[in-house]
Amino acid sequence: MFEGLDLKNMGKMMEQMQQKAQEIQEKSKETILTAHGGGGMVEVQANGMGEIVDINIDDSLLEDKESLQILLISTINEVLKSVEENKKSQALGMLGGMNPFAS
Repeated sequence: MFEGLDLKNMGKMMEQMQQKAQEIQEKSKETILTAHGGGGMVEVQANGMGEIVDINIDDSLLEDKESLQILLISTINEVLKSVEENKKSQALGMLGGMNPFAS
């Protein structure tokens, strides 16, 4: 089952994975993801860590609190989904270059 597994290199591989994970985390802080709601009347930006960094609201929505709340909730949820997809993509990319079972 573990024929091709090189245990001597396992520690080195783990160290490389930790370093790569730290690099990805730093890069995530710089990545900005954007979602739009209400035909562009609401825009929410989050960094790759899932922190909301900016919200833009069309002035016409300031008079309609209920619509504004609905659009904000849906747009924030949309940008957070993008953040999760981005995290998954980066994690798969990180693991793609390291195969512990390679001979």
